[in-house]
Amino acid sequence: MRRILLAGTAISIMAFGAARAEESVEVLHWWTSGGEAAALGVLKDDLAKKGVAWKDMPVAGGSGVQAMTALRARVTAGDPPTAVQMLGFDIKDWAEMGVLGNLDDLATEQGWDKVVPAALQDFSKFDGHWIAAPVNVHSTNWLWINKAALDKAGGKAPENMTELFALLDNFKAQGITPLAHGGQPWQDGTMWEAVVLSEGGMDFYKKAVIESDPAALGGDTMRKVFDDMTKLRSYFDDSFSGRDWNLSSAMVIEGKAGAQQMGDWAKGEFLRAKQVPGTDFVCIRFPGTQGNVLFNSDQFVMFDLGDDEKRSAQLKMASAVEDPAFQVAFNTVKGSVPARTDVPDTAFDDCGKKGMKDLAEAAAGGTLAGSLAHGHGQPGAVKEAIFDVVTQHLNGQISTDEALKRLPEAVASAK
Repeated sequence: MRRILLAGTAISIMAFGAARAEESVEVLHWWTSGGEAAALGVLKDDLAKKGVAWKDMPVAGGSGVQAMTALRARVTAGDPPTAVQMLGFDIKDWAEMGVLGNLDDLATEQGWDKVVPAALQDFSKFDGHWIAAPVNVHSTNWLWINKAALDKAGGKAPENMTELFALLDNFKAQGITPLAHGGQPWQDGTMWEAVVLSEGGMDFYKKAVIESDPAALGGDTMRKVFDDMTKLRSYFDDSFSGRDWNLSSAMVIEGKAGAQQMGDWAKGEFLRAKQVPGTDFVCIRFPGTQGNVLFNSDQFVMFDLGDDEKRSAQLKMASAVEDPAFQVAFNTVKGSVPARTDVPDTAFDDCGKKGMKDLAEAAAGGTLAGSLAHGHGQPGAVKEAIFDVVTQHLNGQISTDEALKRLPEAVASAK
């Protein structure tokens, strides 16, 4: 029977009273790039003001796969950290084990139900109980373009795949890498899901990715997707294999590449380099996907450690994460948008304002769906099965015909 441990049923005065010097949280996360570290510093500073010390446990890796491996080792050893950054189905998996703390009292006191979008609450709650505090909403279907290179190409941002390929050809003629990409499975998957959305629209994305329909996974539209991926591969530089995503962002920032397909966390790298949206770089929805949003949400879960002192620090951290002022301060640095719908966009730049507007419209219009590559489209086993096929195909190890045959088979085997 599925269960969740209720680690304390009331928020004690101690949790929000004067901070005790020895209070601390050990936090496992994968925010290790420059822009991410700067955003994380906002939370560290906020907690320090509340008398809560931060013990860092960073695990590099942009999609959190390595972090979850490290977490399993810690839990197996009987020494879980106090708080962990998690995504989507990983949260559900750990909740099913009954090891996460209950945040219901804090959520009720602060009214989380009224301000956190339902799509996020599906991952923030388990069996009706709050077990995670959402920090942000990222979306993955973005294209980041060097403004100077785009101006040389005529200044028009591409609106579909045909126009994207034409722009990449122009970048090649300029003598720069047309498309900066890092050859890691999660990055390949991030690009693939954007192309799936572009070629088939949201209905097709939901059918193929969310519902795992075999006909959609192996049909004519998916053939176009894999053909597009083959063509996109021709615009990478020779050193793309294994490159971290932020190094690809740096190529665009420095004018060595024309564009990068990546989630909106990439904006943190541009901002850290003192670049300005619309002046130094351009942010657009991946061509053909405007009006649709693929999302992932970083959330913090608190392990039930059976320790009142640590529980107090955990609640202070969860409260800090959901504070509207923190949501603004953090997300303006991180590149994401707030996890709360009651936060104004006043402090956000043009890309942030667009992200918030797109998210609100997609949520209202039914065109908001979880990102497969970032843990919100399918459980981990299915995600990894899709990654295997996508990456092998992108690297030329299997043909499009083989990919179309293997993709539905791999998904069925992983379920």
